[in-house]
Amino acid sequence: MHFQWYPGHMTKAKRAMQEDIRLIDVVIELVDARIPLSSKNPDIDTLANGKSRILLLNKADMADDRVTQDWKNYYESKGYFVIAVNSTKRNELKAVNQLIQKACKEKIERDRKRGILNRPIRAMIVGIPNVGKSTFINSFAGRACTKTGNRPGVTKGKQWIRLNKQVELLDTPGILWPKFEDQTVGLRLAFIGSIKDELLQRVEISLDFIDFMLERYPGKLAEFYGRKEEGTDVEILKGIGEIRKCLKKGEEVDLEKTAALLLDDFRNARLGRISLEFPELEG
Repeated sequence: MHFQWYPGHMTKAKRAMQEDIRLIDVVIELVDARIPLSSKNPDIDTLANGKSRILLLNKADMADDRVTQDWKNYYESKGYFVIAVNSTKRNELKAVNQLIQKACKEKIERDRKRGILNRPIRAMIVGIPNVGKSTFINSFAGRACTKTGNRPGVTKGKQWIRLNKQVELLDTPGILWPKFEDQTVGLRLAFIGSIKDELLQRVEISLDFIDFMLERYPGKLAEFYGRKEEGTDVEILKGIGEIRKCLKKGEEVDLEKTAALLLDDFRNARLGRISLEFPELEG
């Protein structure tokens, strides 16, 4: 399967970000803690060159704790200020404000020497679709500043948000990059829902997901669905459909419906805390 999704508004958004970056002190990039490499847009590195960088490993409550810590160490070794968060928990986000101050320490000191006091730090928030930017901003600000939705492409334009006396945030639409060199990246993005499901072959994706689970988290599917992990990936998917009554007329398993159910169970962490990529294999 070939993965690609780059609608026109993403080109426009990237151009606007290139124009706005000169106004920015620090770039805050959200990635999905389950795929911290595949959900990191390589175009942002070029865009944010020369700026302080903060990386938020969002949805950390859905990812494997040990693996997330490994990723935190990996990105800190590359010069990022890194924190793992669950952006739906506002109390966890206090540490983000402290990290912003730390990342901009040199800039704040330069301002102080010039006699510029209490100028808010200007941060740009970036990330791919469906990584949780809007939820993060609303939780961080303590009010509904942006639209949220469990699907990619909800934020279409930029907006400035005054978070507090210390930080102003420029929100930007989620953007992917024009071409995935490695289709495994596209597959992982499809797993977490960053590419619209309507554009995908969900049954194929779910079979790839079953293969991954059998290799990296054996026993989890059996534990959750109450079916032994025996047979081919198609037989396992059919078994899940039978148990969950995803049936067509004539008691035939509806594979499309079963695939949607399986992916939904993963995306909402019902299967447990699962990481899809590992720094020792990727880095």
